[in-house]
Amino acid sequence: MLNYLWAGMILAGIIFASFTGRMPDITNAALDSSKEAVALCITMMGVMSFWVGLMEIAAKAGIIENASKKIRPLIRFLFPNLPGGHPAEEHITTNIIANVLGLGWAATPAGLKAMDELSKLEDDRRRGKLPGPARKKGIASNEMCTFLIINISSLQLIPVNVIAYRSQYGSVNPAGIVGAGIAATAVSTLVAVVYCKVMDRKRGT
Repeated sequence: MLNYLWAGMILAGIIFASFTGRMPDITNAALDSSKEAVALCITMMGVMSFWVGLMEIAAKAGIIENASKKIRPLIRFLFPNLPGGHPAEEHITTNIIANVLGLGWAATPAGLKAMDELSKLEDDRRRGKLPGPARKKGIASNEMCTFLIINISSLQLIPVNVIAYRSQYGSVNPAGIVGAGIAATAVSTLVAVVYCKVMDRKRGT
């Protein structure tokens, strides 16, 4: 759907420019945008490499494991049916920490691994290897739905990516977005948690 939407907007712009004699503006804008896109990619690549590396060092140093223990009550609250010590727990913790720090790129690998482990958990439940409610194959478990919604809502204390974008485009105060970001993401995360708990009750867990 989005492909059709973007294609339609581009086509409409080209047609409008053709009838108004502004095709040179379209060409210049395309070239300028391409140059800005490459510069932005280079900037974000540096930011991503730095923070992803930092998260990897934190994991190797045991910081993530210690943080996992600290926020275990939160994980228990969000995922009451997740067995204690399950491999998904560490990946979920890493994802949450990365998202709180505003590191969406660093959170993605951990998020994919967490989803993979949650899928294996659901397979074990269907086979009767583990206790707990099991869904039919092809239907996401409560844990998977909760994790996805929490990941999307994502409380952020330091929106690193947004700060980098603002700096790239010449903002006088790139970090000025921090307060508004914390408020907005805190509300979205609270709504996400309440929604997950309500839906859990409806699904019989």
